[in-house]
Amino acid sequence: MTETLSNAEKSAPPKRRYAPLAANENREDYSLRFAAHSFRKWSPFVVATTALGGIAYLADFAIGASIVLSYGFTSGVLAILAAAVVIFVTGVPIAAACAKSGVDMDLLTRGAGFGYFGSTLTSLVYASFTVIFFSLEGSIMGQAFELALGIPLPIGYLLATLIVLPFALYGMGAVAKMQTWTQPLWIAGLVLPFVVVLVREPGKFAEFTHFGGTEGAGAGFSAIGFGFGMGVALSLIGQIGEQADYLRFMPEKTADNKRAWWAAVLAAGPGWVILGAAKQIGGALLAFLALGVVGKTHALEPIAPYLEAVKPALGPAALTFAALFVVVSQIKINTTNAYSGSLSFANFFSRVLHRHPGRVWYVLVNCGIALALMEFGAFGFLNKILGFYSNVAIAWIGAVCADLVIAKPLGLSPRYIEFKRAYLHKINPVGFGSMVVASAVSIAAYFGAFGPFLAAFSPLLALVISIVLVPTLAVATKGKYYLARPNTVAGPDADVDLRATHTCSVCGDPYELPDVADCAKQNGPICSLCCTLDSTCHDVCRTTGPVALGLPAVRTP
Repeated sequence: MTETLSNAEKSAPPKRRYAPLAANENREDYSLRFAAHSFRKWSPFVVATTALGGIAYLADFAIGASIVLSYGFTSGVLAILAAAVVIFVTGVPIAAACAKSGVDMDLLTRGAGFGYFGSTLTSLVYASFTVIFFSLEGSIMGQAFELALGIPLPIGYLLATLIVLPFALYGMGAVAKMQTWTQPLWIAGLVLPFVVVLVREPGKFAEFTHFGGTEGAGAGFSAIGFGFGMGVALSLIGQIGEQADYLRFMPEKTADNKRAWWAAVLAAGPGWVILGAAKQIGGALLAFLALGVVGKTHALEPIAPYLEAVKPALGPAALTFAALFVVVSQIKINTTNAYSGSLSFANFFSRVLHRHPGRVWYVLVNCGIALALMEFGAFGFLNKILGFYSNVAIAWIGAVCADLVIAKPLGLSPRYIEFKRAYLHKINPVGFGSMVVASAVSIAAYFGAFGPFLAAFSPLLALVISIVLVPTLAVATKGKYYLARPNTVAGPDADVDLRATHTCSVCGDPYELPDVADCAKQNGPICSLCCTLDSTCHDVCRTTGPVALGLPAVRTP
């Protein structure tokens, strides 16, 4: 029997069909969405191991060496430790919020005082973080290829980029396996040089504490040197975003897994900086030991000091082992850089262009820009690049942190993270304004507008301004720019099952309730990505609504 379509079915708009790569969640990893409970199938331990695998980078060695060689042991080491304290303290609430709410750094920023389009700026800030550090890590791998195999640097840079693509193009499943399998080799390689030095030349540790740097800073404390060194180390504050990209896959916290959940969140969130600071100081030690043999330029390249440290123990095999360690380390971190960068670029362009071809295309964008920076010699300007970048990054992180620990507990902003376009203003002056003002003032200070002291401490100036401005602006605006309208169907006060799914009226796919909005244009439910990609609705839902979701909830098994 031939079926006839009703008038409603004939006039129904065609369902949106995503590009094949964007529709495959095994690759896409809910890149622009709330991470569904049904997708969070990993244990807290696996998520933490995967997230911590991303901190295998050797730029820490280069950064620590650069700081201590420039400002001496005392000022340099204190700068590294002070920066670590700031990074840890600001990272705790961010890591907990992402793990609890199943959102990445961009979605968190939207709901933490920046607004729907306000967070596009931070998407670029975060994307630039991943690009800068991909280029630095790729440069280190290229240096290893040159030293071990005689491959010219330009070709080595290309190889360093191509080698991570097979891992970054796939999602969390492939990344988790790679990080787990390579972890034992990486840990052994990380510890080896320091064990060798401790056994063969233990007195070198004491000598290191009297090192005055290579630029006449001296072994004593210098406030200016401390400030500039801290600014370079604080450029790593954006790393919490990469940790959050994995923490969003944490399983729901329950009474049974509460301890394991918190241990994983703290270790894989802000806890990365404990090992990171140790690696920076360790990298400075290896550079100090190799300085007389390889010279200052090569002492800043992790492969050369590492090789000099393991030679006494490994002999002829030292070069092979050193190169293998560097390559494994760089694959681990640059997979994370490429993965996280793809999320940021996808978030930015989906809102600006209302198109989403798939996260994997932005892996290529991220890697391509990073490769260009490598070829232009970005590694040679390490201190200047990172010192400038930290002014913007810390203003962003400070504003988000202030919303989470001050504005939300005081009731100045919603107590939950609302990231969907349908409920947000385009710009929230609280977070966005705080970041812009803090960045502008600190950058002016960095270039000497307020004297040498504030030039050295410009990142801390940015942090203080952003933290103070957030509650101030929240009070001044009475919090009215956080929500364009209340979320009556899936907000924290709604008596609903957050694991229940609704079928999106645009793409026809089912999504869990936190990822669904009530759309006035469709007169029914719409998933967050279809809402993002709609360029014709003119945000009618902010003036018309709410509407019923229209379809019965289907409980997820």
